[in-house]
Amino acid sequence: MSKPVVAIVGRPNVGKSTLFNRLAGARKAIVEDIAGVTRDRLYDKSDWAGKEFIIIDTGGIRFDDGDTFASEIKLQAQIAIEEADVIIFVVDAKDGITHEDQEVGKLLRKSKKPIVLAANKIENFSKHIDYYEFYNLGLGEPIPVSAMHGMNTNDLLDAVIDHFKPEFYEEEDTDRIKIAIVGRPNVGKSSLVNSLLGEERVIVSDIPGTTRDSIDTPFEFEGKKYMLIDTAGMRKKGKINEATEKYSVIRALKSVERADVVLIMLNAIDKVTEQDQRIAGYVHEQGKANVIVVNKWDLIKKDGRTMNEFDEDIRDKLKFLAYSPILYISALTRKRIFKAIELVDFVAEQHTRRVNTSDLNKIINEAIMLNPLPGGGGKKIKIYYSTQVRTAPPSFVLFSNQPEKVHFSYLRYLENLLRQNYGFEGTPIRFYVRQRDSKE
Repeated sequence: MSKPVVAIVGRPNVGKSTLFNRLAGARKAIVEDIAGVTRDRLYDKSDWAGKEFIIIDTGGIRFDDGDTFASEIKLQAQIAIEEADVIIFVVDAKDGITHEDQEVGKLLRKSKKPIVLAANKIENFSKHIDYYEFYNLGLGEPIPVSAMHGMNTNDLLDAVIDHFKPEFYEEEDTDRIKIAIVGRPNVGKSSLVNSLLGEERVIVSDIPGTTRDSIDTPFEFEGKKYMLIDTAGMRKKGKINEATEKYSVIRALKSVERADVVLIMLNAIDKVTEQDQRIAGYVHEQGKANVIVVNKWDLIKKDGRTMNEFDEDIRDKLKFLAYSPILYISALTRKRIFKAIELVDFVAEQHTRRVNTSDLNKIINEAIMLNPLPGGGGKKIKIYYSTQVRTAPPSFVLFSNQPEKVHFSYLRYLENLLRQNYGFEGTPIRFYVRQRDSKE
């Protein structure tokens, strides 16, 4: 299923980030204590009335002439607006309509997207506050809210999900492996897509894509069915500057959400950049099977150590993807591009691998015997039982007498043992530690 994207926009200091944190709530992503996973969130997940969606926070839009920073934030907001399915426009009810509110309103009207107008900072609903002037923005009925205290956000969310189309929650074709190709602008996503689809060995179906997004491209390779979904290279170019990198992660959101396997593309000339880390971190956090694809390998001068040096640089800067295969290609010359499809099949199988419960417990128990859990404040920490609760990604529940004291480093130790025994190459592994009291 696809998840709709909701962007929160507005001028500075109207409470956008406060509303973002309020809507993300307890679902806010837990950032792993591993170097390279981005700490600066401008996206998260939320849900209301059983409907999940992606939420994007944006910087305050300013229209100062000659202010580079203001222009950059405006560009970020424009990208979010372009990618969003619904937009929450936040205004300050205490200030009333400002010139910047009017300018943001003009920008939003041009987008032709559904707009939910949130009149924020109404802290006391028992007092009369005239927020009706915001009708003059021509964006529909303003909804009074207090993001700080969570007041009336239920009405706001009701209005948001009213704009979600039914096809967002339709089941998609499960016979095809859905592949997303993500990365910074100019790493070669379009070239790889064109090379894959233009080669004689690939049959591009003339059937329409999913109802969710008509730019999805079904194709077959060596008798197997695949779907290339919503990549930036397949999207019709808009007026937004495609070369701007800082917010390119926004463009990857929908693709990653819907994919079974993600090809994370790097440019061999640039090696691993901060934005590559940001995009790769999102793929990892979403639990997607993935392959690291280094493009433009034909442009690199090589000796006997070149590939090893590149491998070391990638493993150092993308430590959280230590489990991911690395493939070096040239989308332009088509060298090794079909090895990418082979790896897609391989990591898709690893992603859905299941471990027998008795075998799992045998491995966990042996691991504990070899490396006992540390003491927990005088009381011994125990893990009584383990079970795999899902695949895609492989997820395991450990039952312990002190779950809060099972350190993430110990879980990493268990993860390494599972990988040694079962592979799980190209897929994240998830552990959840739950409470179970001792019967002793």
